[in-house]
Amino acid sequence: AQGLCKLEDFIAGCTRCPLHEGRRNIVFGVGNPEARLAFVGEGPGADEDAQGIPFVGKAGQLLTKIIEAINLTREDVYICNVVKCRPPRNRTPLIEEQRTCGRFLERQLEFVNPEVIVALGATAANYLLEMEEVPVGRIRNRFHQRGNALVMPTYHPAYLLRTPTGKRPVWEDMKKVRDKLGLEKK
Repeated sequence: AQGLCKLEDFIAGCTRCPLHEGRRNIVFGVGNPEARLAFVGEGPGADEDAQGIPFVGKAGQLLTKIIEAINLTREDVYICNVVKCRPPRNRTPLIEEQRTCGRFLERQLEFVNPEVIVALGATAANYLLEMEEVPVGRIRNRFHQRGNALVMPTYHPAYLLRTPTGKRPVWEDMKKVRDKLGLEKK
């Protein structure tokens, strides 16, 4: 926890990429600093930028339900994003922005050291798995090794709000995560 706090303090005034120009708050990460499970999204939206907390808008409410469906709470897991500042008009973070801010994500994941990382959406999955523009539909539903952790790519909760038919595949992915971590079924 101490390492995460120091890292958050270190990047509090970050100006390493142009994303800092439009931000209200850096959106670092929340949750259990010793979590076995981490969720990584692409970047903060308007609600997250306003509050400085990842996944607090409608997509965040859906993420909370997804977490609860596998018998955990937001306090049990660690939640963060590839980039820590909101991209203009919620556009996808540019590769250079991901690389710049990704250094901080790497440190976060080193400190937390989760067994499993759920990559929410293509941006997070491609960054974490060092792939270029591979659709989530092609790489979801199976674990990918990343250092000491397993990564499960799945659809982003914001996508599910627009495309409810994606909820069933996400549930299939999350059941695999639940089983891999040995969590009880509801």
